[in-house]
Amino acid sequence: MKATATALAGVYVIEPKVFGDERGFFYESFNEAAFRQMTGVALPFVQDNHSRSARGVLRGLHYQQAPRAQGKLVRVIAGAVWDVALDIRPGSQTFGRWIAEELSAANRRQLWIPPGLAHGFLTLIDGTEFLYKTTDYWSPPHERCIAWNDPTLAIPWPVEGAPSLSPKDEQGVPFASLARG
Repeated sequence: MKATATALAGVYVIEPKVFGDERGFFYESFNEAAFRQMTGVALPFVQDNHSRSARGVLRGLHYQQAPRAQGKLVRVIAGAVWDVALDIRPGSQTFGRWIAEELSAANRRQLWIPPGLAHGFLTLIDGTEFLYKTTDYWSPPHERCIAWNDPTLAIPWPVEGAPSLSPKDEQGVPFASLARG
């Protein structure tokens, strides 16, 4: 397994070592000791989530407020997504900056998104299946959503036309409504 730091502190692209031959492949998708050694992160994972979406579905930009902030280790097991992490940590040198990575079943890359960041993804292929481990449980009173199309963020989502959104995502708040600490 290999971890590559991104432009946002604490956010890593994780690439597993894949063993494959004519029979198929095998790889370790998570190993706590290796993850801790590569990233310095020793948070417990307490919940696994799995979603399936049609092409053009956009989910996010989601986060949970403290004290229920969630770290997420995300990956795709079928299809592909354009995955975005947005730094909303008060006092962070990269507050308001975002990174994007294409995650797919083919490239088997994962993204570690620490607590204090917002997260969203756009499905690029029908039938995309997205898995993520979280460091805290889903907590509806702490859940928040930033508008995916906020002009101050200018995230160039690779979608033709309007994405398919949930009612919650249609009600995302402007990024400017977050208080910078």
